[in-house]
Amino acid sequence: MKKSPKEWGGAWAAIPTPFRADLSVDVDALKRHVSFLCDHRIDGIAACATTGEAATMSASEKMRVLAAVLETVNGRVPVIAGVGTNDTRTTVDNALEARSNGADGLLVVTPYYNKPNQEGQYRHFMTVADSVDLPQILYNVPGRTGTRCFPKTLGRLAKHPNIVGVKDATADMVIASQTRIEAGPDFLMFSGDDGTTLPFVAVGGVGAISVVADIAPALMHDIISLARSGNYDSARALHEKMLPLFSALFSDTSPIPLKCMLSRSKLDYPGALRSPLFEMDKDAADKLCAPLHGFIEAVR
Repeated sequence: MKKSPKEWGGAWAAIPTPFRADLSVDVDALKRHVSFLCDHRIDGIAACATTGEAATMSASEKMRVLAAVLETVNGRVPVIAGVGTNDTRTTVDNALEARSNGADGLLVVTPYYNKPNQEGQYRHFMTVADSVDLPQILYNVPGRTGTRCFPKTLGRLAKHPNIVGVKDATADMVIASQTRIEAGPDFLMFSGDDGTTLPFVAVGGVGAISVVADIAPALMHDIISLARSGNYDSARALHEKMLPLFSALFSDTSPIPLKCMLSRSKLDYPGALRSPLFEMDKDAADKLCAPLHGFIEAVR
């Protein structure tokens, strides 16, 4: 049975969107990947966000992806849809569309490019939360957006019943601790930086919305489960085993390395990316994947 938002946590996959050679969405490959994740202990899925190249997808393509993911998941885990933009009205429209198509929740990124101040961000997120009655996870990723939502602002936003948590990609444990203090222990804190998931859980995180989980869902699940149960020695050993994978998948702009690795798995996953991203050449792909053969085999 699908968990309620209060029970959300663990390893969630921020899934890529597979494109055919003509750059149309490959729904069959998408379903194969989602099936693999659900069969290997993934705890949730985030579709049409950064890793999914949502910035290059049309509204109809995003809803097609969401529908395919929901159909494949079939209630086994929660599915949230990336709906955030740098325009409040468009974000609300996206959120309403995602709700009407069955999303369990929303991932709402801090508005990029405009660089709103904290009051502007507060009003943006509150407008979305007031307009769409779905659980919403805010997304702090300053490396992509050029701005961030501060812990005090998150504390204000946490009072809204529809705003249930944050995906924090700052890799800053002080910010994570300040967020927990300001927003309270019931506010769901997901790591958005795979390599710091273990310390993030130690300071109060409930899990990760992860790129690495697309390759190693069971291992990410185990790191988080062990850490949340207080078994830090075992969690640390697994974390150290996975360090090469953490480094490799963020050695270039995501999802370039991820799609490269998936294309070399038995999932029959296409490696195409939409411009301005582009695929690695064969030499770069060989260099990336050769040391990670064991992890790629784990996908098989």
